[in-house]
Amino acid sequence: MTDADVNPRGLLLWVWRGYLARHWPLLIVALLFMALEGSMFGALSYMMKPMFDRVFVGGESDAIFWVGLLFLAIFVIRAVSSVVQKVLLTRISQLSVADIRQDLLAHLMVLDTAYHQTHSPGYLMQRVEGDVDAISKVWRTIITGAGRDVIALVSLFAVAISVDWRWTLVALLGVPLLIAPSIVLQRYVRGKARRARDVAAKLSVRLNEAFHGITPVKLNALERYQSDRYRTLTEERVRVETRSALGQATIPGLIDIMAGLGFMGVLFYGGNEILSGEKTVGDFMAFFTAIGLAFEPLRRLGNVAGVWQVAAAGIERIRQILDTVPDLRTPAHPKPPPQGVPEIRLEDVSLSYGDTSVIKGCSLMAEAGCTTALVGPSGAGKSTIFNILTRLVDPSHGKASIGGVPVAEMELGALRGLFSVVSQEALLFDDTVLENILLGQTDVSDADLQRALDAAHVSDFLPQLSDGLNTPVGPRGSALSGGQRQRVAIARALLRNRPILLLDEATSALDTGSEAKVQAALDELSKGRTTLVIAHRLSTVRDAHKIIVMDQGRVIEEGTHDDLLRQGGAYASLHQMQMRD
Repeated sequence: MTDADVNPRGLLLWVWRGYLARHWPLLIVALLFMALEGSMFGALSYMMKPMFDRVFVGGESDAIFWVGLLFLAIFVIRAVSSVVQKVLLTRISQLSVADIRQDLLAHLMVLDTAYHQTHSPGYLMQRVEGDVDAISKVWRTIITGAGRDVIALVSLFAVAISVDWRWTLVALLGVPLLIAPSIVLQRYVRGKARRARDVAAKLSVRLNEAFHGITPVKLNALERYQSDRYRTLTEERVRVETRSALGQATIPGLIDIMAGLGFMGVLFYGGNEILSGEKTVGDFMAFFTAIGLAFEPLRRLGNVAGVWQVAAAGIERIRQILDTVPDLRTPAHPKPPPQGVPEIRLEDVSLSYGDTSVIKGCSLMAEAGCTTALVGPSGAGKSTIFNILTRLVDPSHGKASIGGVPVAEMELGALRGLFSVVSQEALLFDDTVLENILLGQTDVSDADLQRALDAAHVSDFLPQLSDGLNTPVGPRGSALSGGQRQRVAIARALLRNRPILLLDEATSALDTGSEAKVQAALDELSKGRTTLVIAHRLSTVRDAHKIIVMDQGRVIEEGTHDDLLRQGGAYASLHQMQMRD
């Protein structure tokens, strides 16, 4: 995003083209009603002349009725138009904000894993919620200012000029004095608003860490520590928001000072003309009312400038996210994914994260329909192999292929549609057991669902749940045990029914009883699929068709369990160590 893109005009155009323009029919109707409401200000001030000159001063009793009727009509029109435009603006505001949130979330989910590793969930939540909230408060203010208040000013100054253009000039003598202070204040407000959004993001990060890590916080007696960290940020936010509010409030305040100078000048200049009879009391009251009413829209328009600066700080951040392009993208001419159950190959693959080399010239093959286990010490590169196959990362050298098709040449959705994944940390959403298994699928028959429940041994614990499949699992599956969460994830994978199965330490965190049931479910899930297993516990992979031993990003041994034990190498040493433990 260039400097030219972040100026006020550029940001407004981006907002209009991207979001408001799609609701232009509603917006036009709202603007028409705002214009009608704004014009009533001019009509009200204009009616002051006949009310004073013909009724109060002239004593025309027959004018009382029609003057009063016109006043009633003005207020009725103003009331109806105000209600209609407010309802329409609320709908436009909510629709456009919903569009922004949906676009942000959709874009964030396609950004690379590296982006999410450098931007915490709390930070991103603040972008989606906090920044968009700041923008939502601006739509109505800006559109109202552009519609009702501008029309009100035009109609009011038309009345004022029709009475006496010289009086109008005198009333506006202070306007040039506002220009320089307003520019300085707008820059000040924007800077403070940008800082406020940064602090708000850090607050979200702190909350996210505290709530997601509540058990370690309690076990390590970190409640006071976390609370103090949060308090420091809240105090900074109070300071920044207060200074931002000072800047926003000062702009309308300057307009009030200008108004006072204008009224004083008109009174000195025009008072003598009224006393001499050159102007009537009705003239003065119409002019005085028009100018008096004009300064309130001016104050609101002055406030728009401050509010816009707050919104601009949020819009800049939103645009930075939407302008971020993922490095891992679908090729221009993708190849179709392989059919059936495919083999998996890595050929001389290398990968580095910065200066750290993770995979070094790795070559391996997992035969179609067989189970291949990856074992080795932590940091050997086993999980990175999974990330390369699913294109969460791309290797710096070499090629990964599935069924003879390079993974980099497939459409991303089609590639990832080849895999079912069960990991150590089963991802469950705060919904029912059933929804966590279906994940939005609507074409699953009762028979298929029951087979998945039975094969994953979910049926074993369903009677223990209060509402069976309709039981809420709680945040992150907290209402279920570790073994139950894993079996729900396995049932999900069974229904997904993909040709490749990736198992990442799926039983390592379970007790012996749960492990046996989960392992039985995994054995059922592996049938007829190409399965890759990451395991530290060698007892869980002894029946694999092939075991590949990795160390420091390289394949150092491969073979069956018995073959590797006979070789007496790294695998045999790991096995002996685990048996001793």
